[in-house]
Amino acid sequence: MDLRTVTATGSTNADVLALADAGVGEGLWLRAEAQTAGRGRQGRAWVSRTGNLYASTLVRLRPGDPPAPTLALVAAVALEEAVSLLCPGGNGRAVTIKWPNDLLLDGAKLAGILLERSGDAVVVGFGVNCAHAPDLPDRATTHLNGAVDPAILVETLAEVFARWASRWRAEGIAPVRARWQERAHPRGAALVARLSDGEAVEGLFDGLDADGALRLRLADGARRVIHAADVFLL
Repeated sequence: MDLRTVTATGSTNADVLALADAGVGEGLWLRAEAQTAGRGRQGRAWVSRTGNLYASTLVRLRPGDPPAPTLALVAAVALEEAVSLLCPGGNGRAVTIKWPNDLLLDGAKLAGILLERSGDAVVVGFGVNCAHAPDLPDRATTHLNGAVDPAILVETLAEVFARWASRWRAEGIAPVRARWQERAHPRGAALVARLSDGEAVEGLFDGLDADGALRLRLADGARRVIHAADVFLL
């Protein structure tokens, strides 16, 4: 494992993508104490104050690997486990995973994950609100009240992620999917999925499809499979 830390950068994902294009191998981790151009899904700005975790790692896809998008599930279960190890029980609050890329604490956003790909390189970026939480217009946010040091969290996360990535390669997506569903909000939770075309689909959480897509049970009993959307708990 190659773990590097910088005081500040524009975006750890952008830096690791550049390093990947330059030939750096799998296992690199880059943590920044602050970012000046952090971003989330769909190009959203990501507020990056000092005191939170901003880190990215590199996975090199190999022949026979499960589909690359399922690394999002690997990232989510690894992050949930790492946070839970360092902050057992969320200091009395419930830590859960929400599809497609969020970690929640008592239903409020604690962390986000962003995957980006260039050739055989997949960069997995993590942002965790260790000490501060941004104000977002469309969802509640929270933080860990400084209970977890970002430098310790990234070391733990790197170890846990490597273990889950090894299982993903050796056993496929099934054990990762099972762990994800164990650590997610309960089946039957009411969700709304906002699709890129503006459609809003409301339904009850019905687990994940075999490839990691979200399943919603609609009011008429039909099942809708969602492959890409912003998802909110109702």
